[in-house]
Amino acid sequence: MLTIKVLGPGCANCRKVEANAREALAALEPQPEYEIIKVTDPVEISQYILSTPGLVINEKVVAAARIPNVAEIKGWLTEALQASGRAVGEG
Repeated sequence: MLTIKVLGPGCANCRKVEANAREALAALEPQPEYEIIKVTDPVEISQYILSTPGLVINEKVVAAARIPNVAEIKGWLTEALQASGRAVGEG
C-alpha cells in the first residue's frame, strides 16, 4: 500500500499537489491501494520540509516548495511500488 502525505496548511498550492497526486494514482494500472494523508500541523510538516507545499511517498520526501506535475508524481509512485515489489503498468 502506498502512503502519500500532502504537506501544507491547505492552501491552493497544497490542493493542487493533492489533485496532481490523485490524477497520477488514477493513471496507474493495476490500481494500487493507497492512503492520502493531509498534514497541516506545522510541527509535523517541519519534520519533513521547510517550505510548503510538499509531497511524501512512503516516508520519502519527493517534492518540497513546489508543485510537481502529474508525470513526475506518476514516476515517483511507480518507483515506490517497484521498491515494494509490486509491478505497475501504464494506464
